[in-house]
Amino acid sequence: MNPTTSKTPIAPTAEGDGEKAADRPDKAAIEAEGERTVSDGSGLDADADRGSDLDHDLEDDLEGDLEDDDSDRAPAGLAAAAAAVVATGLGVVGLTGAWTGRVVAERETLLGQMKTASGGSVTRQISEIYGDAWHSTALVNGIFALLALLVGVFALVRPAFGAPAKDPQPGWVRAVATAGIALGVLGVLISVGMYFDLIVALPAASAAAG
Repeated sequence: MNPTTSKTPIAPTAEGDGEKAADRPDKAAIEAEGERTVSDGSGLDADADRGSDLDHDLEDDLEGDLEDDDSDRAPAGLAAAAAAVVATGLGVVGLTGAWTGRVVAERETLLGQMKTASGGSVTRQISEIYGDAWHSTALVNGIFALLALLVGVFALVRPAFGAPAKDPQPGWVRAVATAGIALGVLGVLISVGMYFDLIVALPAASAAAG
């Protein structure tokens, strides 16, 4: 026996073990790469950036929903439109008269008849029975016309007050409000002229005697 020969058995080695060991990633290198990522904070920064982007998207969506919400503008536009229609209606009533004016006129006529029942001059009878009823009707119509004027002005200037609206006031609202203002001004002028006998004067006693 050769004394220099080693008695330790040598384990057989497969042909592909060397290649697999070379291709297998180094565990120490992977751990070192993870430590560098954590120490640099790049992974955390990326997550934080994604979270910040999501927050910004949610805020933009919420702001867009609030801007598209017409609940605040709807009452303002509805009030202006309603005021314009009401102004036109009041202007028509101020020109044509209302049942309240007739009731007031009949009351004044009755009071005049009661005052002159015991006698009186023709001038007094004309003034108490006819003139007071005439003036009362003109006064009531003038009040309606003045209300039409005020409500029409409110309908026109309403967008200038409060929160600014995104959309301008519709054209038909401005047109109807302007019509109400015109009718109101005309009704006030006619009522003032009739009340002070500027348009048509009361009958004179001399004309009745003749």
